[in-house]
Amino acid sequence: MASESAPGQVTSDFRLRIVDTHMHQWDPQSTPRDVLLQINSLIGIPRLLDATFRLLPKSDRESIADPVYLANPYLVGDYRRDIAGLPVESCVHIESGWRGKGEFASVDETKWIASLPFPRAGSEGRGPRLGAIIGHADPRTPNFGAVLDAHQDASELFRGVRCIAAHHPDRGVRSWTNDPRLLVQPRFLDGFAQLAQRDLTFDAWVYSQDLPDVAELARRYPEVTIVLDHVGTPAGIFGPVGRNTGRSLAERRGLLDAWRDDLAAVAARQNVVAKLTGLMLPVLGHELPLRGHSVPVQELVERVAPLVDHTLDVFGADRTMWGSNTPLEKPVSDASGTVETVLEALKPRGNVVADQVFRATAQRVYRIAEGGPH
Repeated sequence: MASESAPGQVTSDFRLRIVDTHMHQWDPQSTPRDVLLQINSLIGIPRLLDATFRLLPKSDRESIADPVYLANPYLVGDYRRDIAGLPVESCVHIESGWRGKGEFASVDETKWIASLPFPRAGSEGRGPRLGAIIGHADPRTPNFGAVLDAHQDASELFRGVRCIAAHHPDRGVRSWTNDPRLLVQPRFLDGFAQLAQRDLTFDAWVYSQDLPDVAELARRYPEVTIVLDHVGTPAGIFGPVGRNTGRSLAERRGLLDAWRDDLAAVAARQNVVAKLTGLMLPVLGHELPLRGHSVPVQELVERVAPLVDHTLDVFGADRTMWGSNTPLEKPVSDASGTVETVLEALKPRGNVVADQVFRATAQRVYRIAEGGPH
């Protein structure tokens, strides 16, 4: 059963403190990433970048929406500018498509992230601390356990892995893996035990039709904390995407109903924690504003409040946390807009719930030390 949410309103005396549980850092000019590498050479030439982007498959264009955010480096200074004015105390880097040769290549991403100029505890630097690192590793690989050990040796902030399982049956919706139903493949399940042995977390990103697979994975491994990224990404729930997803109001209602039922089944597994991230991903079917603009907050609240409410109803605040997923949601809203949207949706639930969602749950799940910006 979900925990009870504290009654009352988020009041004016509430001091918001934020752990951003989902952000990305990359430099496509100097690190091995395989997403849109074909347009990285066009950085700084906006017209050519946009023209090349229009030649990509519709599935890529709908999912990414704006190539600027993937083709350009996104580093500590960029993140600080995006969260300026927000009380972000610490952040969690989520693996960002680092690709290289060999099973141990992803360990280089953990080393690289740990080397970035985030403030350290006790330093005089300003801005959010790096609170945790979620790297990439595939449980199907023969040396999965050794790769996990190498990640842990690379940084004391390493807390777990993500192996993306977001595969969509509509070929017009971008799949981020070539393997359907990755989470329940026998080799994946066999290797997954290595996480339990090391007390590491697993971030699961699937499209909503595979939420039952998350529930099955959690049933098989109740000792592993599984973090559901982007509340299961119900593609097309706000508008048409792909070839035949969310094409009518009736279809979108059906997507919502199925998502609600399947998310509740996932929440019944007490070792699963939900992230209120991905709410502004273009693949949900958001109508996009002009580049550099955000959808008005009140409009976003009307769209996403049902998703926020249901997630809190079935998971409870002690198993729900917020993240910006910046910069991937910037085509729809900036970080301030996502915070304001979720805060507005949480307002009837009170200060205690808001604090759990924006800070306390993340500190417990990712074992992030207490402390604000330096």
